[in-house]
Amino acid sequence: MPRFKLVTSPNEILRNKNAEIKFPLSSDIKKLIDQMKYDVKRFNGIGLAAPQIGKNLKLAIINLEHYNIPAFPIINPKITSKSFRKETMEEGCLSIPGKFGVVKRPKKITVKFYREDGKKVKLKVDGLTAKVFQHEIDHLNGIIILDKWDKKTVYTPKNTDAKKTE
Repeated sequence: MPRFKLVTSPNEILRNKNAEIKFPLSSDIKKLIDQMKYDVKRFNGIGLAAPQIGKNLKLAIINLEHYNIPAFPIINPKITSKSFRKETMEEGCLSIPGKFGVVKRPKKITVKFYREDGKKVKLKVDGLTAKVFQHEIDHLNGIIILDKWDKKTVYTPKNTDAKKTE
């Protein structure tokens, strides 16, 4: 499998508009999904968005192995509702290597997306899972973690390999 390199800030690819993916999926998109599933683990991430590997498409991989759920794609995702209650959590980003900071996000969201087989999915998620979905969907909308961090909380840990990032 070819390996992608991570696109890091301040590369403008991370800020570009991303194209919706059409169904049925082309063989190139299917190969891209397989490669991204592999790469999210290779990069030690819990999420990977297509812009992070230089592809301006509305595609991300969610890697919830900590819940025994294998990495899966979310295609053309949209957040359809957000809870009023917010939660602060520390976040990092593969595109901003070695930095972490606190972000305040809705605790619960409802998200709609397409699976690889074209079936539409509607999920209600909360906690860390909601954070991961919001972070990756931000990437697909040209928003990066630098836009979200509480600037006073940003730091560089001594051992950056110990943390999983998005």
